[in-house]
Amino acid sequence: MNVTVIGSGAFGFSIAMMLRKNGNKVTMWTHCDKQKEIYNKGKAEIIPGVKIPKDISFTSSYKEALSKTNIVFIMVAAKYVSDVAKEIKPYVNNNMHFCIGSKGIEQGSCKFVHQIFKEHIKTTNVSIISGPSFAIDVVNNEPIGFTIGGKNFKTRNEIIKVLSSDTIKLRPSSDIVGVEICGSIKNVIAVASGILEGLGYSESTRSFLIVESMHDIKELIKGLGGRKKTILSYAGIGDLLLTCTSTKSRNYSYGVYLGKKDYKGAEKYLKETTVEGYYTLKSIYTLLKRKKIKMPVIDLIYKIVMKNDDPCLLVKFLITKK
Repeated sequence: MNVTVIGSGAFGFSIAMMLRKNGNKVTMWTHCDKQKEIYNKGKAEIIPGVKIPKDISFTSSYKEALSKTNIVFIMVAAKYVSDVAKEIKPYVNNNMHFCIGSKGIEQGSCKFVHQIFKEHIKTTNVSIISGPSFAIDVVNNEPIGFTIGGKNFKTRNEIIKVLSSDTIKLRPSSDIVGVEICGSIKNVIAVASGILEGLGYSESTRSFLIVESMHDIKELIKGLGGRKKTILSYAGIGDLLLTCTSTKSRNYSYGVYLGKKDYKGAEKYLKETTVEGYYTLKSIYTLLKRKKIKMPVIDLIYKIVMKNDDPCLLVKFLITKK
């Protein structure tokens, strides 16, 4: 099967490696000609220590990337999904199936990535992939579970067919809204978990935060039209546990700076690293206000992250929250 991965970051590359492992012919789109040349010659590494196989080809042309494929993985940062959808539109046909791995909510519009994508690409063949996974663990063939969310049964099955393996399990869900909410908001909660680490609190306190957040996320999913039980999926509690407890998580690492009140370090880290939780926090805060949905934990994290309120308020909140 010919499969295209749009985006050449670590997670996109890890998915490409799994697609290749399953015998698919993989093309990856990257944003510039220089990167294309370097990657095609195998002279650089996307994930440190992992060589780029010669049979994964790279292109900077959307036309070339989509010319012979029926399955497309969108693996760019959430803020680029709209631009990508506009650019690929001339090369899309009705037989293509799309799987979006981007996590987050668009600034300003407060729309989820599948909604943004479908504004430009008029198709029902769209799914979302989300679950507890770091790119390095995927390429190292660690056993990993993903939720594949979408209303189109055929699209979900096509993604499962090309990606599932002896190390990758995909569990389908028709609740695309719930899967997106879980995949987005877990990054925000991970920032809060990092704050607790920075304050010097133990795993017990971070677990306290995770459980309390689960209850709130469940109600948020319901409020936005999803199913509450989606919180129990790989995309829900699975990804929440991983992102909120690992130093590999960029969101968690950013939160540690805030907990230590190292605001210069936090600012520097934000400039040098993509911290999706920071941008999602802005969007989810605005969305909650627009929809008049109460989620006090988000209000508090917003005040700590955006307005430099005392991080210690997070612990007080957990204890007094009803």
